[in-house]
Amino acid sequence: MTYAIETHALRRAFGNVTAVDGLNLAVPEGSVFGFLGPNGAGKTTTIRMLLGLIAPDQGDVRLNGCSLARSRTEALSGVGAIVETPALYPNLTGREILTLSARLSGRPVRQGLEQLERVQLVEAMDRKVSDYSLGMRQRLALARAMMGQPRLLILDEPTNGLDPAGIADMRALIHSLPETVGATVFLSSHLLSEIEQIATHCALMDKGKMVFQDRLGHLMDAAPAVLALETDKPVALAQRFLDQGHHADRQDDWVRVDLRLSAPERRALIQQLVAEGFGISALHVEKPTLETLFLQVTGASRELNS
Repeated sequence: MTYAIETHALRRAFGNVTAVDGLNLAVPEGSVFGFLGPNGAGKTTTIRMLLGLIAPDQGDVRLNGCSLARSRTEALSGVGAIVETPALYPNLTGREILTLSARLSGRPVRQGLEQLERVQLVEAMDRKVSDYSLGMRQRLALARAMMGQPRLLILDEPTNGLDPAGIADMRALIHSLPETVGATVFLSSHLLSEIEQIATHCALMDKGKMVFQDRLGHLMDAAPAVLALETDKPVALAQRFLDQGHHADRQDDWVRVDLRLSAPERRALIQQLVAEGFGISALHVEKPTLETLFLQVTGASRELNS
């Protein structure tokens, strides 16, 4: 497998506070990679090191196979980025900003204007940015980041401050980028529900350390599934599962048990329970959300480090 981002033992401290501690990232090419963690986990510090905005105290960064320390210009030449709130000239139009950005970077002006169509800003390109909504400004910043057809896009909280419609538009656009422009997307966000819908891979950080890194599906599959059953004998049913060594809890007429079963196995379970005298009126599988898993993983990390 080839990687768009690789870091080895990346570390950065500010005084007595270690913001990033021994980080080993491996971001596969063509992925949408969610970079997650609570406030203060070290996400923004990591992104600044990836872009060469601050230097690590130790460790190594490779972008698209190129060492940032040894060949900074080459490593960053295939990278587009949005870091925190993008700076845009409010008295210029969208067309003028992308034209200026293209000329300053030595790229053909058409490359900038082509991106306006991709982010659906053609109709607004001759309006001043001061008249743009926050979502439009974020899309303009993304258009600027995509000039030159970068192989890697690093986006720090691209949906921050957007309304639900703006978030949905940005989500759809980001999700399409690996296929439409061939870019790997490295995405930092605190909106876990959004990451869950678009990411193929993810990494979880807590207190500067990596606590999980893999395909998002592997994280979701590793979580215990919960089977919820509505029954006429909830106390007895909960005790039945407890006696068999399963974790089970009861609320009103529902019993929730940590049990991962296939559809045929669930049907067989219902038949067995009915044969034992339990009336089962409803059954469904509760799948864990990324938010639930995130809290479990970071909580476990904090317990180990306390």
